[in-house]
Amino acid sequence: MAAVDVLNSAGEKVSETQLSEAIFNIPVKTSVLHQVVRSQLVAKREGTAACKTRSMVRGSTKKLFRQKGTGNARAGSVKSPLRKGGGVIFGPSQRSYAIKVPKKVKKLALKMALSSKMEDNTITIIDDFNLEAIKTKALVNVLKTLDLSDLLIVSDTDEANLLLSSRNIADVKVIKTEGLNVYDILKFKNLLLVESTIKNIEGRLS
Repeated sequence: MAAVDVLNSAGEKVSETQLSEAIFNIPVKTSVLHQVVRSQLVAKREGTAACKTRSMVRGSTKKLFRQKGTGNARAGSVKSPLRKGGGVIFGPSQRSYAIKVPKKVKKLALKMALSSKMEDNTITIIDDFNLEAIKTKALVNVLKTLDLSDLLIVSDTDEANLLLSSRNIADVKVIKTEGLNVYDILKFKNLLLVESTIKNIEGRLS
């Protein structure tokens, strides 16, 4: 177990908490992180691009004119890809870009992502924000006091004041514990955990 300082919104140490080494201190493999991040990104692609082939285009299948003797190139139906309004050759069709990743690998990657933040010393733990109202300036002042930017905040409560106060800050994102994921952890330079989320994270990954 690793002891980490718990700060308040004024940047003062108020206590210490223990972080499980089985989650926050394991060897990091970039290949595992890459696999999970890639699966998250491609899952966002809709894969709805599509066009009609000659079999889908509406029109007659009657031969336009006789095969020989007209001086024209031989032609089949009006649905030919060579004609205006005809089908498309080798066009895109609806598909899924999803990459299946085993649950064990996803859990392992999440542990590795947290461990990488611990290794880089970019994890900060706060006891609570205590925002009395929805005010972006109040949150900015707290983050300036803690000297944090490019930040992912993890909270386990439906704290509307925190969520709404962060919406206008470009490099700050607030998510709940159950939404914690590898991509967001690695995307932001710093990770700020509300102290109450630690048990939930350890319970989820144990």
